[in-house]
Amino acid sequence: MTQRPDLHGEHHRLNRYRSLRASLLGAIAGLVAVASLIAGLVAAGSPRADILLAASIALVAGALALAAGQHVALRLRQDTEQADLTMEARELEINFEHELRELRDIYVHRGCDPETAERVARQMMAHDALGAHAREEMGLYRITTTRPFLAAIPLAVAFAIGAATPLAATLLAPASSMSLVTVPVTLAVLATLGALSARTGGASLFLGGFRTAFWGAATMAATALVGQLIATVA
Repeated sequence: MTQRPDLHGEHHRLNRYRSLRASLLGAIAGLVAVASLIAGLVAAGSPRADILLAASIALVAGALALAAGQHVALRLRQDTEQADLTMEARELEINFEHELRELRDIYVHRGCDPETAERVARQMMAHDALGAHAREEMGLYRITTTRPFLAAIPLAVAFAIGAATPLAATLLAPASSMSLVTVPVTLAVLATLGALSARTGGASLFLGGFRTAFWGAATMAATALVGQLIATVA
């Protein structure tokens, strides 16, 4: 199967968003996870030293877990794609005419008349039979070529940077007002990241920032409530 070329040199917003999506999600995940952990521990009345220790461990564990998950998911996708392509290549060798009719029927279903669909299917099969079936039958428009390890590193770094923000705010804040410093700082950074994400995708800056900050605040509030309840029961 051949890679799909960029025939027009167009740079759509969706292409730019894909390149930043993983890093943005990693940073937001780090922010929300560690800030929520800190909020829960503060609500539970944990000592400052314990909070900083737990947040530091969460930073490292979260970054490594996210990187491992990205590596495994990408490797699984590549293995699945290769298995499907191998199976489809074998079908083309065994029953070429059946695969031709299958491709023709797909074009008919998309609106072509039978004669045009037949002609297009034959031309596509002659040019790149496996690529045509990968795109039209399996929806595989682009083979995943990114190395899993190289894809996992930026995600881990983004998570660590995001998680370091509430950790640093807690470290620098007075012991008596950790939440008063950590929560606003976290929400401000979340809103900024959400706005940048929206700007990259051509969406509303305000809505992007608001959505990200809102769900971050909801997560921290829920975690703080759980921490308070557990401390009360214990």
